[in-house]
Amino acid sequence: MAESEVIVKKYDFLVDAVLCAGFFAFMYTVLQKHVPSTDPTMIFLWSAGTAGCMTGVFWLASWMFRTVYRYQRELNARD
Repeated sequence: MAESEVIVKKYDFLVDAVLCAGFFAFMYTVLQKHVPSTDPTMIFLWSAGTAGCMTGVFWLASWMFRTVYRYQRELNARD
């Protein structure tokens, strides 16, 4: 079985932190309008909680995309 080499660059974590923070802020503002409450505490709680879950999925999808993209570039460079 061939050894798989994991290539993670140091700036990947910084890029992900910035992208995820921006995505969280965007989704938080969008989701505030969709919370069926007039209480500011509940609006904050539910929109932040939902944005947090969606940000986790966004983070996972970005890592999966980056991994597949790097692998495809490596395969194309070998040919």
